[in-house]
Amino acid sequence: MADFRESSAPEKFSPLLWKRLLPFLAPLKKQIAFVIVMMLISAAVDAVIPLFTRHAVEHFVEPRTTQGLGPFTFVYIGVILFQALTTVLYARQAMVIEMNMGKDLKRKCFVHLQKLPLSFYNQTSVGYILARVMSDTNRISGIIAWVGAMMLWFFFYLAGLLIVMFSLDLKLALLACAVIPVLILVTIIFQPRLLRANREQRRINSGITSNFNESITGAKTSKTLVIEEKITAEFADVTADMYNASVRVTRLSAIYLPIITFLGSLAVALVLSFGGSLVFSGALSLAVLSAFIACSIAILEPISNLGRFFSEVMSAQVNVERVTTLLDQPVTVFDPPGIEEKYGGVFDPKPENWPDIKGEIEFRNVWFRYPDAAEDDFILEDINLKVPPATTVAIVGETGAGKTTMVNLACRFYEPTRGQVLIDGVDYKERSLVWLHSNIGYVNQTPHLFSGTLADNIRYGKLDASEEEIKRAAELVSCDIVAKKLEDGYLTNVGEGGDRLSTGEKQLVSFARALVADPPLFIFDEATSSIDTEMEQLIQNAISHILTGRTSFIIAHRLSTIRSADLILLIDGRGIKEQGSHEELMEKRGQYYNLYTAMMIADESDLKGFSI
Repeated sequence: MADFRESSAPEKFSPLLWKRLLPFLAPLKKQIAFVIVMMLISAAVDAVIPLFTRHAVEHFVEPRTTQGLGPFTFVYIGVILFQALTTVLYARQAMVIEMNMGKDLKRKCFVHLQKLPLSFYNQTSVGYILARVMSDTNRISGIIAWVGAMMLWFFFYLAGLLIVMFSLDLKLALLACAVIPVLILVTIIFQPRLLRANREQRRINSGITSNFNESITGAKTSKTLVIEEKITAEFADVTADMYNASVRVTRLSAIYLPIITFLGSLAVALVLSFGGSLVFSGALSLAVLSAFIACSIAILEPISNLGRFFSEVMSAQVNVERVTTLLDQPVTVFDPPGIEEKYGGVFDPKPENWPDIKGEIEFRNVWFRYPDAAEDDFILEDINLKVPPATTVAIVGETGAGKTTMVNLACRFYEPTRGQVLIDGVDYKERSLVWLHSNIGYVNQTPHLFSGTLADNIRYGKLDASEEEIKRAAELVSCDIVAKKLEDGYLTNVGEGGDRLSTGEKQLVSFARALVADPPLFIFDEATSSIDTEMEQLIQNAISHILTGRTSFIIAHRLSTIRSADLILLIDGRGIKEQGSHEELMEKRGQYYNLYTAMMIADESDLKGFSI
């Protein structure tokens, strides 16, 4: 599976990348403004705390008296309580920001994923997508709400302390600030290294998610092949890579953060040394030195934590890169604004404006290659085909010849690289995707069911289907047999992915789901390949009635299922090599004749190279 291209991501802190998050922060501007005000007030209060030290030394320590200590204590406790209140108010709003931003990021990613073409899912593993939608969005919202706010507080606090320090003594303040250029240099050196290390850690973490997802979903296959040891060894290799990457990140942080702390401690030592000499010479009062030492010690916290928080921000920048990369994935199959405005989109359809479908489908000079393929690597070349309404078209050919691709083009899951696909004489790009897909019943080779009841899964074909419509569709394809076997009938939960049902039973449910909407177009992509002979006979009887008066495309394993088709297409070598009815193609004694004869003589399992 392909991974997103993270190698092109910036190696330094990128304000433009973080700017991409502004649309998600805009709805939270009141909460953000409140947090900023709370941080400013809290930082201002914290910055003046050393002045209480100077007052205490001047009025209580040096004169050796406790006169006025009561009011001083009362004011000091009041300031501390006020500081605690601002912290509580900030925390409440920060939580609101984190929850809402995380929700909006997930929703934006999920909506975008619904619009992406099939080619994206063919190239990208589920694990990588889950890592971006779940863990990356959580990390971003947490960094913005908590680390971002704390960095803001530390900047305000640092600025306040510097103001107090310069107001107390200019020389000592300049001496304490002498370490700042060194601090900036160290940050410049470690910044790109921390970013690269964290990016690698996140990349491997996605690999672990993907590996874990595949091992769980493929547990049955692993057990039947007895490859648990191999799967475990592969997972151990990935987790070992994660361990090594985490050690690299920790090692860099373990070097970077102590250096920051050391520089802060050095500033305190310089102040103690120089300030102490000034006190002995009478050039500086003990009260001022005490307040200045309090400021110097206090400044250690913002300096060391700014380094730590900056390290976390650099780490989270990798998460931002990954989420924005997902959101930047191009939607290659989409409706122009005018078309969507008229017919609606996936999330806001306008069925009242939809024209009826008669069922004529035409391929006009259609060429197709996948978006990531070479320019001359076409799957289909110069396809010309006109299918009249209510025609059953069967497609046969070797595996990889382009049968499913042709069907996907008809459904507009892909669009032609060249040429046109017309429905009822109109280029389907002049109609909306939701209009076309709402008029198609699609039964796939590998049926997928959703968690929920049997009735819920059938109702996905028509969300407002009544109980009677669900049962009628089920009966047409003998899915009622499945319902009768279940303890609660149609109200039985089929489990995650329908794991309580056999593959054949899931296929019957997918048939019922496709039929419940009574669509004018039907697609059967090797839809009976997973059903035993008895079930197939039941379905074939139903299909013969269901397809009457509808345009349909059938791709089937067994030639016997397509003999009655109005038109049979044999695709070979990137194009349609033969077409006609079964009788006409047999009379030609061409490729179809050879294929059919071989299939009738040989056992179907021996023809692994063909998918009919």
